[in-house]
Amino acid sequence: IPYIGTDLVEWIWGGFSVDKATLTRFFAFHFILPFIVSALAAVHLLFL
Repeated sequence: IPYIGTDLVEWIWGGFSVDKATLTRFFAFHFILPFIVSALAAVHLLFL
């Protein structure tokens, strides 16, 4: 992505290379995502 690509990659990776910080970040995202999806689905069903 022009202009913000390197900053975006560094933010996603948690540094200049893929290491423990990257794995921790993606594990946390992988753990939290189902709860977020479930909450959004519950809110959606509530408003039907």
